Amino acid sequence: MKEEIQFLEGPQSRWKDFWFTVKIFREFIRGFRRLHFVGPCVTIFGSARYEEGHEYYTLARKVGAEVARLGFTVLTGGGPGLMEAANRGAQDVGGKSVGCNIVLPAEQKPNDYLDKWVRIRYFFVRKTLLIKYSYAFIVLPGGFGTMDEYFEAITLIQTQKISVFPVILFGTEYYKDLLDQIQLMKRYHTISENDNKLFHITDSVEEAVKIIREKSIVKYSLKLRKEFAPLKLLKEHNIKHHRRMKS
Repeated sequence: MKEEIQFLEGPQSRWKDFWFTVKIFREFIRGFRRLHFVGPCVTIFGSARYEEGHEYYTLARKVGAEVARLGFTVLTGGGPGLMEAANRGAQDVGGKSVGCNIVLPAEQKPNDYLDKWVRIRYFFVRKTLLIKYSYAFIVLPGGFGTMDEYFEAITLIQTQKISVFPVILFGTEYYKDLLDQIQLMKRYHTISENDNKLFHITDSVEEAVKIIREKSIVKYSLKLRKEFAPLKLLKEHNIKHHRRMKS
């Protein structure tokens, strides 16, 4: 990751800055090509640190299954933990499961429950891809990365850079301090009076499904969404189910 660190140290030579821009452009094109035919997605954010057997892993797997049953592709960061659980839940019910995996110094491998994935070097490219293809965002318990992704989505909605898609926080106990902080922001007028309406907080998978159905499927008439046909000339193809599931 030395290249990224050098880039963030300030002005480089014109050639280095230009070449870095080209690499970013190539990252976007690779992501667009891989994800162009995945269909309407719901992105599920969450910690990489919870393993099978934890209550949050079980919750994430159930959420992934119910999102897939609605007809959405489950899109995650492609890594372990709650990302893996959500992708696994999608495959449990025969749904589509896609990951946008980040390349880290401590290598993060794509989890075993993905039909398709793309490896990305830069977090800002990854976040753009996770948002671009999604009609709703589900935020499970997570750390700094999850909070970064949550506030990215909320900020884009708040500033009208993307449409008002549902953003659903899972875990009233886990996120109670965050909700207190948001109320503090309102009290100090650093956010608008109605900005807390930009997201929903719940512990109920059924409630989350209802919100997505009403505020994504119905509101945006997703059944009318144009589908694109792959072009053989560009070596494009629709999503295929690889089913690399563990026993």
